[in-house]
Amino acid sequence: MDFINRFLLQGPDLTNAVISILLAAIVGLLISQLYRYTHRGLSYEHTFMAALVLLAPIVSVVMLYIRGDLVLSLGLIGSLSIVRFRTAIKDTRDMVFLFWVIAVGLGSGTYNWGIVVISSLIIVILVAILFFLRYGFTLNKDYVLVITGKDSFDSEEATMIVQHYCTDPRLRSFNALESGRELVFELQLIDPRVNSAEKLISELKVLPGVEDVSLLAPQLTLPL
Repeated sequence: MDFINRFLLQGPDLTNAVISILLAAIVGLLISQLYRYTHRGLSYEHTFMAALVLLAPIVSVVMLYIRGDLVLSLGLIGSLSIVRFRTAIKDTRDMVFLFWVIAVGLGSGTYNWGIVVISSLIIVILVAILFFLRYGFTLNKDYVLVITGKDSFDSEEATMIVQHYCTDPRLRSFNALESGRELVFELQLIDPRVNSAEKLISELKVLPGVEDVSLLAPQLTLPL
């Protein structure tokens, strides 16, 4: 019994510590769900979801360790300096969510529970507004058109068709292959609807000598 009492008196108040860890875990879970429903693109990883949930309570535990102890905090910083994190962040938005859960852990571990809850609610509203307004998305969709064909196909006629459907098409490369030639255009469709792209590809494919036509869109401009 004496050992248990000494154990409980060595650290911060046990009730406050449990509340801090649980609050950090709950807020981290909500942040991970917000990340899941607002994520766009092809870089989604389910392991990142788990990392968002676990990182906040872990940081909270670290803050409970060093709370009010300057010597311990300096020793912890020194020990963490030898750990190297080599995980590449594919999206800057992922870094924002990581910093968010770290801030939640710091606030929970220092008993700033009200600030954690209020600030998280405000950030959730901001993320939702940016998501529904599609903030930062370009109005024009940039595409890359690749036309492959035999030496006999008329590149000038293909260029005229591209100019009919596109605004300011730019020929990026003209490659001479062993079995023919390849043209690569960077362009923007006048009408970005799917049927417009289908018509462009259909007209190019019926040209004599054309073997393959591909219309590619960079990841950030995909119609998500």
